[in-house]
Amino acid sequence: MIQFDETQARALTDKVLKLTTAEGCSLVLQGGRTGNIRFARNSVSTAGEVQNCTLVVTVMFGKKTGIATTGEFDDAALERVVRRAEELAKLSPDNPEFMPVIEKQTYRPTPTFVEATANITPEFRAQVAADCIEPCKADKLVAAGFFVDSDGFMANADSNGNFAYQRITSADLTCTVRTDDERGSGWVASNVADIGKFDAKRSIRTGMQKAKGSADAKALEPGKYTVILEPAAAAGLVGFMLFGFDARQADEGRSFLTKKGGGNRIGEKVFDERVNIYSDPWDADLAVVPWDQEGLARTREDVVKDGVVKTLAYSRYWAKEKGKVATGQPGNIIMTGGDATTEEMVKSTKRGILVTRTWYIRLVDPQTMLLTGLTRDGTFYIENGEVKYPIKNFRFNESPVIMLNNIEQLGKSERISPDESPFLMKVPSMKLRDFTFTSLSDAV
Repeated sequence: MIQFDETQARALTDKVLKLTTAEGCSLVLQGGRTGNIRFARNSVSTAGEVQNCTLVVTVMFGKKTGIATTGEFDDAALERVVRRAEELAKLSPDNPEFMPVIEKQTYRPTPTFVEATANITPEFRAQVAADCIEPCKADKLVAAGFFVDSDGFMANADSNGNFAYQRITSADLTCTVRTDDERGSGWVASNVADIGKFDAKRSIRTGMQKAKGSADAKALEPGKYTVILEPAAAAGLVGFMLFGFDARQADEGRSFLTKKGGGNRIGEKVFDERVNIYSDPWDADLAVVPWDQEGLARTREDVVKDGVVKTLAYSRYWAKEKGKVATGQPGNIIMTGGDATTEEMVKSTKRGILVTRTWYIRLVDPQTMLLTGLTRDGTFYIENGEVKYPIKNFRFNESPVIMLNNIEQLGKSERISPDESPFLMKVPSMKLRDFTFTSLSDAV
């Protein structure tokens, strides 16, 4: 397996740093093993294991930057990749927003590695597939899914003496369950760092229930409804909103966090006081490496506290322009929740809609954070405190800024790895009023 331990990674990066004549140099060395198994129509279709390792070399001359990558680590290959980066740097134009190698950093390790996850075998993956397929076959349902696990490492080093190394493990299952006539669909996902917290049998039971329960869906008139979003449904909207928490976008008038008259809305109450969002690389259930893609040390940051915007992300360049201190970009986002269960939310709802998944979310207007997207894989009508029947899916047009001002109840936060998001997240289920559904969708 291509796996450098900390001593080996430091020795290699030290060697590369000594090869360059550039004014500044930064290195990213990462690799490891990734295993997977894919299944469809209740049969395994592919399985495999990939081992890979790459070194990315960035060099700087004045305001010129060059980047080169290699997957070979003998002395000749290391010499070649450094010279190639230097050649590219000398050919490139000056970057008007150039930033030099980061200053000296202090990194406090985070718990991103679990030995049991690193030791996952092909037999374990096969059992995950069997745990999903067999109950579906027995119940005349059809399963299609993907399980992937990884045991890797990441090391950063630069010419200012910074060095960071950490091992990282993860395991992720997604599975769609359909009725054999394809009229009902359920979807489940499970993302963990510690495989001891993974239970494929429990996950697939949820998918099966949704698939069977969503058959024979009825059409409901679009409009504004009280909505209950399960964590997987809420995460996509909240995660997309967080792209707007960028200081430069706000300062330049391109964000919902732009202040009238100029500047940004740090310190303003923008959301319901129950909204609390923060980033914490040391969170026991959601740990990420304690540095960002530039090598800046991450910190615990309150993003929203009691509805008030506390922090926006500053790039190093924009922090310099505005006289701020740049900190590492967050790698995880945690939204605190409440103690309401989904069942309690349903019981307290006179007329509403339960959404188990949102999909294909796209930005309509960055200045209001208006998003559009679709429900899918199990959408249900609620009346007088009971789930009455499945309904056809909707397209929605909604701003999470408005959504997070229309909170009625919050449930427990759950770990989610949402589609198209750079963050690992913990997000609660939510009961919201006046959620806007604009049209019907034929998707199952």
